[in-house]
Amino acid sequence: MTGFQIRGARADEAQALTALCKRSKAHWGYDAEFMRLSDASLTIAPDLIAKGRVIVAEDGALLGMASLEPLEAGVFDLLHMFVDPSAIGRGVGRALFVAIAERARKENGTLLSIMADPNAEAFYLRMGAGRTGDAPSDSVPGRRLPMLEFRL
Repeated sequence: MTGFQIRGARADEAQALTALCKRSKAHWGYDAEFMRLSDASLTIAPDLIAKGRVIVAEDGALLGMASLEPLEAGVFDLLHMFVDPSAIGRGVGRALFVAIAERARKENGTLLSIMADPNAEAFYLRMGAGRTGDAPSDSVPGRRLPMLEFRL
């Protein structure tokens, strides 16, 4: 992890983190209608940040972010995980994944549930997650997404 740091997000960064999520998703060539349908799932609200489960990678500029949401005792949803296109290939995603997994462990997490974008599935598999099936998208009707689990 060189040239950037991982830290907790600040509420005043919600708008900038939302823009980062949208840039990251758009990087994969999704059309305007897909992006419109995905808008709510790409929006980072200040109240999510206030829960203390949103982290960012930064080097003076925001490079990426990840967030957790508890599902049940010991199980967390990897709610968001996005890297700015300009930072892809710099180790930002790996550092964020390691840090968000550690955050879940500190809250007695034993499992991270991941509904992955198909373009990100290979990354999560490289990080040690295993595929458990697929599930319907929360945003795009008719779309199915890979479901993965990472043992903490």
